[in-house]
Amino acid sequence: MKSSEVDAYLGRLGVARPARPSLDALRELHLRHLQTVPFENLSVHLGEAVVLDEKRLLDKVVGARRGGFCYELNGAFAALLDALGFEVTLLAARVHGPRGRLGIPYDHMALRVRTVDAGDWLADVGFGAHSHYPLSWRERSEQEDPGGSFRIAEAGPDAAGARGGGTADAADLDLLKDGEPEYRLETRPRVLADFVTGAWWHSTSPESHFLRSLVCSRVTEDGGRITLSGRRLKVTAADGARQEHEYGEEEDEAVLAVYRERFGIVLDRVPVMGGEADGTD
Repeated sequence: MKSSEVDAYLGRLGVARPARPSLDALRELHLRHLQTVPFENLSVHLGEAVVLDEKRLLDKVVGARRGGFCYELNGAFAALLDALGFEVTLLAARVHGPRGRLGIPYDHMALRVRTVDAGDWLADVGFGAHSHYPLSWRERSEQEDPGGSFRIAEAGPDAAGARGGGTADAADLDLLKDGEPEYRLETRPRVLADFVTGAWWHSTSPESHFLRSLVCSRVTEDGGRITLSGRRLKVTAADGARQEHEYGEEEDEAVLAVYRERFGIVLDRVPVMGGEADGTD
């Protein structure tokens, strides 16, 4: 990643280049990423291919000032952190679904990040409503965060009765939020190309929730969240108070203004459910 690309990325986040890859720097970068780079699946409904290539990810997140889903957001963030001197490992996860079912292999991407002063941390800027700050990798008790109470635990059995395998240090891990399992994390290092099949499935399969929903969401500066789900705008304050507004079918210009003014995303048309990408470049 070129120095000019690092500066442009940091410029989008509104963060100065950190002096060293410390925990304080990681915390600031993590929060600012959640505040400025939306979690969104617009490409799926705009007919745009999701391409897991570092240059293409940077072109989208930095050049086009767009967001993305987990593979794009955490993939781009990993490239930035690596360029800043952090030691970054890509990890595969499977999201917990109804009745204990786990999602597909490479269902989700998260990051293990090593700092120079505070060990390893679980960073994830691509899971929608999630922790605002990275979580301590070694801590097994509850970790309080503005986004909820999180805990990393050795994986229990899934719906089929299978447990995460491996040695004590390499066993699968479950990430829980407010006592409920979010995803099961493998600890084996992965590379970006490993996630291509997962990204293709989420972009094209009728069973993918990304094809059945249209969302753009980010953390707000006061610690709340703003989400445009289809044509419904939801603004949630840090204390949980919520305001909602539904835009009508004739209000395309107002919807485009929300994307532009609330998320920094400039579109020439409103995304429509069913305009999925075909997975080609």
